[in-house]
Amino acid sequence: MTTFEGNFTDNITQLRFAIIIGRFNDLVTDKLLSGCQDCLKRHGIDVNPEGNQVDYVWVPGSFEVPMIARQMALKGGYDAIICLGAVIRGQTPHFDYVSGEAAKNIAAVGMQTGVPVIFGILTTDTMQQALERAGIKANHGWNYALNALEMANLMRQIKAN
Repeated sequence: MTTFEGNFTDNITQLRFAIIIGRFNDLVTDKLLSGCQDCLKRHGIDVNPEGNQVDYVWVPGSFEVPMIARQMALKGGYDAIICLGAVIRGQTPHFDYVSGEAAKNIAAVGMQTGVPVIFGILTTDTMQQALERAGIKANHGWNYALNALEMANLMRQIKAN
């Protein structure tokens, strides 16, 4: 019996990523992106936009992220796709529609394409909660990148076996 487990050392510098970032609530998403880049860089990934390991795509908001994630996955060449966004509850049901559809469709992209797609969209009740998760207390962008590294490495192991 074989055990598969993603790690952060095997062929990591050969991995390619796409990061899709929603501009809406960019005070939060910029911080998530910085945390994501910091993690990737510390693990040996060239995060330079002119490099060949990470492509960046900016979209209007979190609702648009899944469509572009699907296009990037179908384009091929990516070991994982990281989706970053922030949906903050307001006084209307808009939050429920955007966050629910983003979550459902991001999950569907991974299932349909076989490319790991990381759900890095914060869904919070307040801007303060979003800022805490984007760097004031901890930067979840780091965790999203770490998940992408692990899943990309794990998928390579499974495909190679």
